[in-house]
Amino acid sequence: MPKNIAARRHSPKLTKLHKLSIAGVATLGAATLAFTLVPDHGSTTTNDAATSTAPVAYSGTQIKGVESGVAGTSTAAQTAKAIEAKHKAADSAAAAKKKAAAEAAKKKAAAEAAAKKKAAAKKAAAKKAAADRAKASAASRSTQRIKMQTVSAKTYANNLDGWIRESLDIMKKKGIPGTYQGLHKNIMRESSGNPMAINDWDINAINGIPSKGLLQVIPPTFKAYHVAGTSWNIYDPVANITAACNYAADKYGSMDNVNSAY
Repeated sequence: MPKNIAARRHSPKLTKLHKLSIAGVATLGAATLAFTLVPDHGSTTTNDAATSTAPVAYSGTQIKGVESGVAGTSTAAQTAKAIEAKHKAADSAAAAKKKAAAEAAKKKAAAEAAAKKKAAAKKAAAKKAAADRAKASAASRSTQRIKMQTVSAKTYANNLDGWIRESLDIMKKKGIPGTYQGLHKNIMRESSGNPMAINDWDINAINGIPSKGLLQVIPPTFKAYHVAGTSWNIYDPVANITAACNYAADKYGSMDNVNSAY
């Protein structure tokens, strides 16, 4: 049986179905050839010319099926490659996404660490500032205590010397002139240093307003020239001296200028 040999070319590997199709085509071709060798009307005469010139019939349907199968195999291979490429692209995208997520997580962790560090530094600074304020406050309180301890209230003796000195300090603050000697001289002349002394014989006494105290001041004068911060008792030694000196400063310029009854 003559064979229809086509030009050989590389093609995809044939599946079992393809092989069966080819075998079917070959069988059909052989049957067709055998049928053509039998003469018409049951004649057994061999006709060489007919044999040699009769065309061999092949099934176009089967060959088209084979070609279709081969083409299908090529398309399947292309589809497989496309699927593989798609999988690779998906894997690449997943890897890129994972890498991006890892980088984002790393940046977030770094930001959180920086924020914690900043918060810790701020807290430490606030703590240090509070400690410095407390230290400064303690130092200030200590300084105040030292000042209070070193500055004590001035005291005066409860005698003529103490009364004169206390009066002079008050007069200095109020701007009233006078000296220790001037005050002492006039006090000794007027009352001999007796704060309870009273004159009951002079014109003031006759008029019902006798002079009283260390510097023999009459009540109206004491009231008019009383110095704020001192007692309103005319017999109080400091109050009596400062009121009398205030009056003398107004009338004579200073108690130092008084050398007789005034």
